[in-house]
Parts: sequence; C-alpha cells; structure tokens
Amino acid sequence: MALSLGKDMASLRLQLDDCVTITSEEQSAVEESVEHIYSACQGRTRLKETFPLHKVRHISYLRKGLLKLSEAFECLDASRPWLCYWILHSLNLLGDQIPQEQQIRISQFLQSVQADTGGFCGNVGHLPHLATTYAAVSALASLDYEQCYDILDTEKLEQFLRNMHNDDGSFTMHKDGELDVRGAYCAAVVAHLSGVYTQEMFANTGEWIAKCQTFEGGFGSRPGTEAHGGYTFCSLAALILLNKTHLINKEQLLDWAVHRQMKFEGGFQGRTNKMVDGCYSFWQGGVFPLLHHILRSDNKTELDENEWLFSQVALQDYILFCCQYPSGGLVDKPGKSRDYYHTCYCLSGLSVAQHSFQDIYVRGDQNNLLEPTHPVFNILLSKADKMAKYLKDKAKVKETSN
Repeated sequence: MALSLGKDMASLRLQLDDCVTITSEEQSAVEESVEHIYSACQGRTRLKETFPLHKVRHISYLRKGLLKLSEAFECLDASRPWLCYWILHSLNLLGDQIPQEQQIRISQFLQSVQADTGGFCGNVGHLPHLATTYAAVSALASLDYEQCYDILDTEKLEQFLRNMHNDDGSFTMHKDGELDVRGAYCAAVVAHLSGVYTQEMFANTGEWIAKCQTFEGGFGSRPGTEAHGGYTFCSLAALILLNKTHLINKEQLLDWAVHRQMKFEGGFQGRTNKMVDGCYSFWQGGVFPLLHHILRSDNKTELDENEWLFSQVALQDYILFCCQYPSGGLVDKPGKSRDYYHTCYCLSGLSVAQHSFQDIYVRGDQNNLLEPTHPVFNILLSKADKMAKYLKDKAKVKETSN
C-alpha cells in the first residue's frame, strides 16, 4: 500500500528481528523489487493517474494462446479446459470479441474431452475430473453462441456430480481421487451454470464445508488443515450457492481476510507469513464482495456500498505497476514469468477492485476499466445466467415433446 498511501516506504516494510529465516529473506527481496518500482512513481502524480493497463498487449498474448501453444506448455497437457477458461475469461474481461467460428471450434474441442460417463477430462482419454469439469463448463458459459452450449450432456453431467458426492457432504475430485473443498465449489458452480442444481445433490455439503473453517478464520482444504486463500474463496462461494452461510463465523473470516493484504506491496498473500502473489488478487480479493453481500444481508447496515473492506486502490496499484509483463500477460510478482493462470486471476482481481455494488473506481488511465466479473462464478456478470436458462428451456421442450 506504500504507493497509494504516500507514506515513507521504509516504515511499511517487514521489520526484521535477529531471527532471519528463508521466508523473511524472500519477503525482503520481494519488497526491494516492489520498492524499486514504487519509488520511480512516488511524487509523479501524473504517472499514477494515467498509468495504463496494456490491454492491446494482453489481448495479443491471449489470442495467440487460443491458436497455438509452445512445447513449454506440455506440462499442462492434462489441463486443456483450464487453458480455454483462463484465456476466454481474460479476453472477456478485456472486452475483446472472439469470432463466432473460433468459439465454435473451442466448444468442439471441449466436446472431445467430455467423458461418456459425464463430466470433462483434462485431455482426450483421461478420467473426468471435477476441476476440469468446472473449467470446461465455465469456458462454455464464457462463450456467446447458444449452439456452443448444445455440446453439454446435462443428464450425464448430473450423474457425474452425484457420483462424486460423499455421504458426509464432501466431493471427490475424480473416481478414487482426493477430496477437498475445491470439489464442493466446482460441483456447485457446475450444477448452477448447467441448470441441474438441486438441494438433494448437495446433502450435508454446507455442514462439511463449515468444518473446514480454521481457528484463524479462513478455510483449509479439509477439516483440520491450514487456512488458504483459494480454499477460502471456494468455501465461501459454495456456501452462498448452497444458502448455508449461517453455519460459519463471518466476523472471524473477515478478520483473517483483511490481514492478508500486504501493507507494503498492496497485493494479497495466500496464507499467513507467505509472499504476495498476483493470483490472490482474485482468490483473496474476491472474498470481500461475497462477505459484503452476506454481512449486508445480516443487517450490518454500517457497511459502505461504494467500497469493499480492503484497499481497492492499493490492489490496483500492485497489479498495474508490478504484475504487467512488458510484452503482454500478467505475472505473480516482479521478475516472474507470465502465464495464462496469473493473467486470468490478476485481471479478475483488478475487475473486483474496480467495481463495487454502486460505484466504479479506476486507478490510472480511465481506459483501464474492465468488464465486471461475477463474484461467485468468476465469469462475466452479463453471462452468468445465459447458459443455464438456455439449457433449462431446452430440457423443458424435450420433456414436452416426449
């Protein structure tokens, strides 16, 4: 927050004691790289007011990824639906129009990794997995043309979700696989976006998620594990979809969440005593609109509807000044390589920081404004209900004709 607050930067840096650790040394190194960037901007009011989000460069980087990836991406061969989602959502946030022909090709690829037993695989011939099913369904929902939605086999998808559900309410990520709170979130989002959601499909799930809340206030992957930003977002978003937020300690969660924003860098860390990371701009930043909605519904009328309960200015500064790769794409922190994952979640976090319930605040150039993202699904707000409505209407027509 050093840049936005205009304070002496040294006073906001980590104060080291005699017990130096690997973590404290890494934190100091990150702060030095960020300070170098912020120092160049401090006092230069016009630079801070007009600094651009390099949309054209980011769009060029993302479009290339839709067409062809280098051999360096071989390690993500089992994550192809994720690449589709990360790139499509990023382009949507940037306001780029994807040609209809390309959208149809993307839906055809996703159809090729749809399992005969329901759900989606990471690649052709793999096992269906809840994470890649979430990515595939979110990618489909990010497209504009209804014929793309027709590839979704909702009957088998519903059965796949039921098969992954356990009696205690948890969800297994794939057959005989691990279980954690990601499964509950992925299943809930998929069920809502595809129009197959029923309360019975998620018996005991809210209660199981509530057990994942830790003494710190955040949520771990399973009961008894450390609080983590990604798992916290998944937990809270899933509880909202299941209408089960009354089961958790919201005030304790808020206390944990506000302390994850780094006081020097302005971005978020994922866990206590960890480094800042651009992806947590969404995984942690995205928690605040959800909490705001819940607390407002609980008649916490003192909440300001024009801003979230974190420094939106500081987060925008971190993303704009520290996370933009010069030739396009966004990164974890200064000095890191760009990738589609961090591009997606840095942009998603930037969108959250720009849009509140009743106000828009854009740091830097006014052309930096992104499209608003849905705080639960993380697809464009304007696309959140379109696919589910189409698929429900299609099912009604089919039922009537039978």
